[in-house]
Amino acid sequence: MIRAFSTASTGMMAQQTLVDVIANNLANVNTTGFKQSQVEFQDLLYARQKEAGTEVAPGINAPTGLEIGSGVRVASTLKIFSLGEFRNTGRNMDIAIRGDGFLQVVMPNGDIRYTRDGSLQTNANGQVVTMTGYMLEPALTIPTEAASVDIGADGGINVTDQAGVRSVIGQIQLARFPNPSGLQSQGDNLYAPTDASGEAIVGIPAQDGFGSIQSGFLEKSNVHMVNELVNLITAQRAYEINSRAIKAGDEMLRNTNNIF
Repeated sequence: MIRAFSTASTGMMAQQTLVDVIANNLANVNTTGFKQSQVEFQDLLYARQKEAGTEVAPGINAPTGLEIGSGVRVASTLKIFSLGEFRNTGRNMDIAIRGDGFLQVVMPNGDIRYTRDGSLQTNANGQVVTMTGYMLEPALTIPTEAASVDIGADGGINVTDQAGVRSVIGQIQLARFPNPSGLQSQGDNLYAPTDASGEAIVGIPAQDGFGSIQSGFLEKSNVHMVNELVNLITAQRAYEINSRAIKAGDEMLRNTNNIF
């Protein structure tokens, strides 16, 4: 019965982690560019009391063995980078990436981080920055004489001055990774590269497999509330079942003690 206690406890801890991840997904259901996480589980080591194929008599081998598992563990949390719905904002500096790619952001220490949040602003110097104030890479500056700004599908930033003259003043570049699920979440809608994600590949939107830019839209979270609520109920039931396994083991031990 002691084995049942430890095995069921691993199940309860694993389901608690699943509930934590679901809660974070639901909390960010309205976060621009947020990508949901999916929990992956693995079973733990097995206590093998008899190997399959053991000879039980001359020329006769057992078709199955006897092994008892020791529970479950959380192997990883996998980021799902499916495309979220687009929300029309009507604001030219809001952009969504239709397809593969991340915007590049320069941190105060010079490191590059990556985001799908296209809520772009201009600071006091006319530089294009994220909502948090981090500058894009490569740096882009809107001239003070610009009367209007629009961004093309290829990431080209077009401005029209007071005289109606239109010109291209910069180019947004995107980055993509061999394994985007290996990126590390940093908060502020930012991701950092890791050894698992691979090196960033930089290119022009709408070329060489990179996504195109949709101006006037923002990408919503790809969290599906109905699926998350169903997963939440499933995790809750699994937690309850594991707790019942502990209770059943306790009752069996109590009955054994009452014999003596």
